[in-house]
Amino acid sequence: MSQASGSPDHGIDRVLDRTVVLGYSRLGFAIRRRGWAEGDPRRGALTGRTAIVTGGAGGLGEATVLGLARLGARVHVLVRSPERAAPAVARIERLLRREGLVPDLRVEHCDVSDPAMIDAFADDFCAREDGSTALDVLVHNAGVMPPERTESVDGHELSVATHVLGPIRLTERLLPALRRSERGARVVFVASGGMYTQPLPVGDPEFEHGTYQGAVAYARSKRMQVELAPILDRRWSPDRISTSVMHPGWADTPGLARSLPAFRTSTRLLLRTPEAGADTSVWLAATDPAPPSGAFWHDRRQRPTSYRASTHPGDGETEKLWRWAAAAAGLERP
Repeated sequence: MSQASGSPDHGIDRVLDRTVVLGYSRLGFAIRRRGWAEGDPRRGALTGRTAIVTGGAGGLGEATVLGLARLGARVHVLVRSPERAAPAVARIERLLRREGLVPDLRVEHCDVSDPAMIDAFADDFCAREDGSTALDVLVHNAGVMPPERTESVDGHELSVATHVLGPIRLTERLLPALRRSERGARVVFVASGGMYTQPLPVGDPEFEHGTYQGAVAYARSKRMQVELAPILDRRWSPDRISTSVMHPGWADTPGLARSLPAFRTSTRLLLRTPEAGADTSVWLAATDPAPPSGAFWHDRRQRPTSYRASTHPGDGETEKLWRWAAAAAGLERP
């Protein structure tokens, strides 16, 4: 496993990870953070590079935009509501200017659960500047947790449409720009440690059976992201695209307050800041050399994808789910 420079030894880190409460909380981040300065991306690491962050209107997305912009990136903030994103962008710009930096943030309108909006945005982006626009970083951060089963505009369960199908389609449609990255592009999926509670839902990927629970649907879709990462890496790596999945731990975000208010209340003193939750996304996007591709990360270290045999995919299950996801996302070939 890869280890960030100066991070705790494997024994301490493993204990933090297995206890969950310690590893996912602000305490785990603080312990692991000691000594990371040597492994931090260098100042200006993303100068002259272009990034897209989905769901950048607040919480982890806002923190990710801030982290990438601090390193010099031009950041396109991809959101369902440009009006709702305006305060977050203004906050980031004010902060960067106070730090003596010149922000370059651009708000883009796109609902990543809507294939038509994905296609329109990607076609426009790839055609900008006479088709010379390069995309260096793509962070799939947009998230939803509907309390009742809800479908996207094309009839897919909303969690899987937003977290799995939309990001796959968006990446595929942005391939012309990603291929133009001089140093190789990086794609980062923001998952959740909650996926550890769920097996891969091969037989019911859209939660059509049983009693729907928003938190369970969310965790299932995040399990899909993690298990599909190696397949997506094999698909996109010939184009010099690195693919990673990370989970942020427990971060205090507006989304958590809306979706899981009781959990937030009971763990509020333990929750990380959004900046701490977004740290690994920014690190994966900017550290040099690039971390191993196709892996699952938390606090700058590769993590196991399952801790229980009951959540580990059986033979052929991941490939079966991939065939479904590729078809549902509208890919021409799996």
